[in-house]
Amino acid sequence: MSASMITEQDLVHLRRCVELATRAVEAGDEPFGSVLVGQEGEVLLEDHNHVSGGDLTRHPELAIALWAVDHLTPVERAGATVYTSGEHCPMCAAAHGWVGLGRIVIASSSEQLTGWLGELGAPPAPVAPLPITTVVPSAVVAGPVPELAEPVRALHARSHARD
Repeated sequence: MSASMITEQDLVHLRRCVELATRAVEAGDEPFGSVLVGQEGEVLLEDHNHVSGGDLTRHPELAIALWAVDHLTPVERAGATVYTSGEHCPMCAAAHGWVGLGRIVIASSSEQLTGWLGELGAPPAPVAPLPITTVVPSAVVAGPVPELAEPVRALHARSHARD
């Protein structure tokens, strides 16, 4: 993964993902936000985590994959970009790969998240924090973005402070 592939337009969408992650924390949820952008640059869907109700699969990246199957052709899915505040977990990466979504741009990586959670004394996730490309070898992934690391880390600190 590389931040060098990040464009100014990518940063706009990633900042929106951080805003959505902030909204999730304010709603009592985990700090993850994602945006699906079509090949013409139009925002198709945005969402944030909804796991606080007990369904721990309610990740925005999975919601995007499910929505894309119902609303986009395979060609449109391949041309779309998924932006997210945090790298996909293996469940979401697999969904991304199975439905044939295109490029993924991440503000922060699973490796960063694992480090932050360790610093915060949070328990590890029940699923291994694998890189997207370990789950979907053909995935095109850009990021993480150094300038967004601190805001995303701060959201995780807020989220885990209330646990």
